[in-house]
Amino acid sequence: MKTISQETQQLIKEYQEHYQSSQKKEQKKEEVSTIHVDEVVSRVAIFYEKIRGIVDWKEEHLLRRTAIIRILKRRLLLYKNGEDIAKMLVLELIRGGHFPNDKIPETKIKEVQKIIDKYIFILTNSPQNKEKLKYQLYDWILGLSACEIEEALSPPRKEKALIRYMEKMMSERIKIKGEILAKIEISENKKNIQILIAVQRALFKLDSPIISYSLLKRRFPEWSEASSPLLKEIAENIYSIWKDTEKELSYPLADKFYQICERYNTPYLIIGDIISENPMKVEEKITHREVLENLIKEAYKKRVVTLKKRLGRAAVFATSSIFITKVAMALAIEIPLDKYLTGEFSYFVLSMNILIPPLLMCLLILTIRLPGKENLQRVIQEVMKIVYETKKKDIYQIKVFKKRSIVLRTAIGIFYFFSFCLTFGIIIRVLKWLNFGIFSQIIFIVFLSLITFAGVKIRERSKELTVEEPKETLLRTTIDFFVLPVIRLGKWLSKEWEKHNVLATLFNSFIEMPFQLFIEFLEQWRYFLKEMKEEIH
Repeated sequence: MKTISQETQQLIKEYQEHYQSSQKKEQKKEEVSTIHVDEVVSRVAIFYEKIRGIVDWKEEHLLRRTAIIRILKRRLLLYKNGEDIAKMLVLELIRGGHFPNDKIPETKIKEVQKIIDKYIFILTNSPQNKEKLKYQLYDWILGLSACEIEEALSPPRKEKALIRYMEKMMSERIKIKGEILAKIEISENKKNIQILIAVQRALFKLDSPIISYSLLKRRFPEWSEASSPLLKEIAENIYSIWKDTEKELSYPLADKFYQICERYNTPYLIIGDIISENPMKVEEKITHREVLENLIKEAYKKRVVTLKKRLGRAAVFATSSIFITKVAMALAIEIPLDKYLTGEFSYFVLSMNILIPPLLMCLLILTIRLPGKENLQRVIQEVMKIVYETKKKDIYQIKVFKKRSIVLRTAIGIFYFFSFCLTFGIIIRVLKWLNFGIFSQIIFIVFLSLITFAGVKIRERSKELTVEEPKETLLRTTIDFFVLPVIRLGKWLSKEWEKHNVLATLFNSFIEMPFQLFIEFLEQWRYFLKEMKEEIH
């Protein structure tokens, strides 16, 4: 029998408490009044949300919060003071399938309204002399409020416990060289903050808003139940708080911390899966090495199956989103410009322009290779090192490339510029050979870059179970030379795309508001019909 580490025992205890709490809530659910929405209306709303998911594509774990932000923006446009919008918000989220029907207690509405009031207070009492940053601050605050609302409606207790577990383990294992400390000022507190950020990104692919929210709660432990004086102080200093948070997210060594946490996140995910399966009896089981090894293999296989499904779903949604936008842009811009301005319109060119980006995505997805058997053995070893008490612990060293001289930086910059020109020069030559007009060429390159970046992100996601060091080859280096400029352009365009998604704006302006009014009317109409039927008896 093996001795389980104190950290693992604490994690098991937290999972057990969550399990017992869930059981008690399940037993008392008949005593608590829960929020109900009409099932027929909900099916219509869920269908709409699926369409929205294609038009305004986001990764699966971000869809719910994206919906909260979207609804908040619309509701605050109608009710600027934010009063009594919590009920409408929660009902809309349940109708859209983002939260289960008949599961959320009615008391949560007051809790959500309190959260909305808090963030509106911060916005209202923030300094009014920074007009240029006002809209960016509004979006940032809205993102934070969506994180807190999502947390209130569905508290991620197990996820938080696993984050704390990995954060503690990593803080003991990650070391920074003395020469790095001399070049970049990093205190123990800053190191721990960077580990927290990296762990959240690596474990659950959390994005900037939710990480910012966790950093604020770390800085202000009373954030959730902040008193009026504290809220006033936060509101007055909100711009500096925002700036400090952004600094932490863009810290020079942030990527180095993330690379280490990303490489070793799989053992922690597997441990979380094993404990979740049977938290009340797992401690006794995993004291036996052979039993734990079998449990690791089972959990790993399930993770591989889930990963395959997620990758397929992400590929379909990303491709569909870009394909629909491409068709819309072709009809609205490309065809009129080519037909009436340049006179170079061709159905063949149009077909190629529409079909090639999705086919490229299919190629990128079909060539994904999931980790092999050697990786499983490495995962087993790493889990054992974490779960059991050991005298010697692994050390993960933060490594930084030496600062390049001005001459070398200039030479590398010129070489990258050369690769950029060569790559896009070849693409333009091929497009000209295929008789693409100038506007068709521009639109093709834009969508080629977007789809390549999306495809590479999905391929990177396929490595989330990989613990082995990636192998560098001459072929890979050659491919990177030509593909990297396209990916970097796609990354920049993707950020701009999020800000100026025309289809999403059109949906919000002309479709969403009338649709939600129709949904609310339909629900009230169905309740009216039910009342009429009851009166017959």
